[in-house]
Amino acid sequence: MTRIIPTLSEIADGYDTLFCDLWGCVHNGHAPFPAAVEALQSYRKGGGKVVLMTNAPRPAADVVATIGGMGVPRDAWDIVVTSGDAAQFALFEGAVGHRVWHLGPAKDKSFFTNPPEGHRASDITRVPLSEAEGIVCTGPFHEMTETPEDYRGQLLLAKVNGLKMLCTNPDIVVDLGDRRIYCAGAIAELYTEMGGEALYFGKPHPPIYDLARRRLADFGHDVDNVRTLAIGDGLVTDIQGGLSEGMDTLFVTGGLAADQFGPDVEQPDPALLEAWLGSRQLSPSFAIGRLR
Repeated sequence: MTRIIPTLSEIADGYDTLFCDLWGCVHNGHAPFPAAVEALQSYRKGGGKVVLMTNAPRPAADVVATIGGMGVPRDAWDIVVTSGDAAQFALFEGAVGHRVWHLGPAKDKSFFTNPPEGHRASDITRVPLSEAEGIVCTGPFHEMTETPEDYRGQLLLAKVNGLKMLCTNPDIVVDLGDRRIYCAGAIAELYTEMGGEALYFGKPHPPIYDLARRRLADFGHDVDNVRTLAIGDGLVTDIQGGLSEGMDTLFVTGGLAADQFGPDVEQPDPALLEAWLGSRQLSPSFAIGRLR
């Protein structure tokens, strides 16, 4: 049974490393959650390592700049690892070809222009769908107004042409302030339902966890899964991913599913939580209203 805890500090001594989701746990898309920031700062002062692990479809450097501008302080984390990082390696190694159709907003162009070490931006050419060898999906073109269904016609053409889709963000939705928007994972899900093939590299899939381990090892920190806690508000991404890696997990109930656990977002109702998790056949080690 999942144990509800009041603060991260109650269990922090049991872990050397945190793999912590960003959106919905540390910030809401506009501003950081002060209590979450303080919890991570306190954990690091106690000697723990914090990996901010996000399904953002952009390189880590871009995410670092974004959260810094948002007000997340540098002493709250050690490294940032993104789905975009993990997917980039696959793209530049030719996973979906070298002439690709980019399905996603202009803000994600750094996925193509800032290649991983050992590769050149010119290795990949963005072309119209009719000329593509594969698809790179970073989300809808207009994420504030569009849904996956807006792309059914283009996805049908892609399927008929046998194109693989590289999904840079397996998340289905995120909350931008009080507004819910679709992510690349929702489009990839529809493409798969239509009979197309999608490749995933972010949570809950292994590549992003392998990348985090390699980057921590570069700083002399070896990850012991038994001493690592995966934190997130996405049950099928953050929690499923952590469980698959053999890690304990902390489910932040006040994120994507906040309306499922009673009127007080900070105090999830134990009975509602148990029933909701039971219906999904997943059992996080711990739960908390908001990270603090």
